[in-house]
Amino acid sequence: MSSFDRRAVLLMPLALAACGFQPVYGPGGTAGALYGKVRVDAPDGINTYLLVRRLEEQLGRSGDPTYRLSMVLATSIQGQAITAEGDITFFSIVGRIDYELRDIASDRVLTTGQVDNFAGYSATGDTVETLAAQRNARERLMVILADQVARALYVDPKLAT
Repeated sequence: MSSFDRRAVLLMPLALAACGFQPVYGPGGTAGALYGKVRVDAPDGINTYLLVRRLEEQLGRSGDPTYRLSMVLATSIQGQAITAEGDITFFSIVGRIDYELRDIASDRVLTTGQVDNFAGYSATGDTVETLAAQRNARERLMVILADQVARALYVDPKLAT
């Protein structure tokens, strides 16, 4: 006998509607208010290029933007696993973004925030393998941070229209 109860699945939309849940991508959701209306500041390096590229995927590109998104990115590398001989075999790249969304017409700050995360890589291979792993970790971290910024903007109650 299965413990699966179909009634719970059928009643879940009612429960979500009762608690004020509104889909971000649904009618009247914040995604509709922002998608294609945000200009992200131009990148100044490979990391910010990866961020901007992902944010434009998430927020859309705009020929006539209403908002401007500015970001300050900080990254650092931290050793995580150290052998008995003192060799570091695993690293984490830690990243933090401070962001600010402005209305272009009035230059008024609509919202600000901060996101942070990390991505790890192994340094047990040769130099080429380690550099490739580090590059891959940086790319993954920029995608993670960009997704966090987009999600924060989409669910920000100050931006709901």
